Amino acid sequence: MADEASFQFLHNEVVQYVYKSAENGESENGRNITKLENMGFRVGQGLIERLTKDTIRFKDELDIMKFICKDFWTCVFKKQIDNLRTNHQGIYVLQDNKFRLLGQLSAGKQYLDQAPKYLTFTCGLVRGALTNLGVKSIVTAEVSTMPACKFQVMIQKV
Repeated sequence: MADEASFQFLHNEVVQYVYKSAENGESENGRNITKLENMGFRVGQGLIERLTKDTIRFKDELDIMKFICKDFWTCVFKKQIDNLRTNHQGIYVLQDNKFRLLGQLSAGKQYLDQAPKYLTFTCGLVRGALTNLGVKSIVTAEVSTMPACKFQVMIQKV
């Protein structure tokens, strides 16, 4: 429980730091998103190396996505993804109905416009993990009601 609170606090502080540096004229909004996404990407790469060192090789990308939704998500957020959907053509939607990094924000609509900046790190986290597993992807997130969110993973064919 204590490690979860410290992770949430660290995440919030990193997001605030990156965005406050932009207010001081150091960078614009696009760079903030890139910074946070790149941080998440690197963390995702390192974390997936540790998690998969003793696992058998995955058969296909669906098995990789199931691993991300169960084991990877549990390691990071202490729960599994609530719903995984696919169109079997390279697009996966991961739905988390109580996303922990949005739990600190109000459940109302007043902070809905602030939610995307708190999801950027996680998009990078998932993309970094998938990259280390040999899957090139684009990960985006959307929030319609707080604290639920959906991550869309588009697999890029090489």
